[in-house]
Amino acid sequence: MGEHGVSKRVKAPNRKVRGVKPESRLAMVRRARKINRELAEVFPYAHPELDFRNPFELLVATVLSAQTTDLRVNQTTPALFAKYPTPEDLAAAVPEEVEELIRPTGFFRAKTKSIMGLAAALRDDFGGEVPGRLEDLVKLPGVGRKTAFVVLGNAFGVPGITVDTHFMRLVRRWRWTEQEDPVKIEAEIAEIFPKSEWTMLSHRVIFHGRRICHARKPACGACPITHLCPSYGEGETDPEKARKLLKYEMGGFPGQRLDPPPGYPGRPAPPLGTSG
Repeated sequence: MGEHGVSKRVKAPNRKVRGVKPESRLAMVRRARKINRELAEVFPYAHPELDFRNPFELLVATVLSAQTTDLRVNQTTPALFAKYPTPEDLAAAVPEEVEELIRPTGFFRAKTKSIMGLAAALRDDFGGEVPGRLEDLVKLPGVGRKTAFVVLGNAFGVPGITVDTHFMRLVRRWRWTEQEDPVKIEAEIAEIFPKSEWTMLSHRVIFHGRRICHARKPACGACPITHLCPSYGEGETDPEKARKLLKYEMGGFPGQRLDPPPGYPGRPAPPLGTSG
């Protein structure tokens, strides 16, 4: 393995051959689980890329992360949580002041309505505490299954599959599913992996999607799992050119978190208004 866990030598992928039978369900499951094991070796430090200190901060940060980067959220939330550290504080805020604080995340009026609404619901219905059940979380304003599973998996230790855009893209590229609906994708992937793997699987897949298997230009030539990928060749296959496409710590750049967890091999992201 090379620096940051990227394989120096790219193995030849399995290619489709005319007359060869389609991959069986059992073979796909075995391949999927092997991908998960190999990603665990490449990204042993995979983690949620939102800065948070408690379930409330993670919940709000996850709602704010819609249609923007985790980096921009992490650069924005320190000032927000310094002024409104509890659901009670945020629920009683002046909306225009909240809007100004979260403006950098985009869609700030709609997001202000959501986070103030969920803060009020936490205050009024849950004693100011974030609930640890899926059925309660999805009742909160602005909270869907994806957000709920982020909170459950990372704040409460409850296994869940986070189907974001990266996860959807990769599981389809790897032909674990042909579904396009997030709930159906979640259900099909849940059948492939044991429940104990769901949260870390989500982190590993999302890490891989952000760093190597990009939407527009996958870095196929720098990917450590090409021998398991049926979509090898969709991106740049030349190793040198592919290495230039790597992002975050894989490419020697800062990550998304200003306060990354212990063991993260990259550089912390810079605060808002500075360059890293």
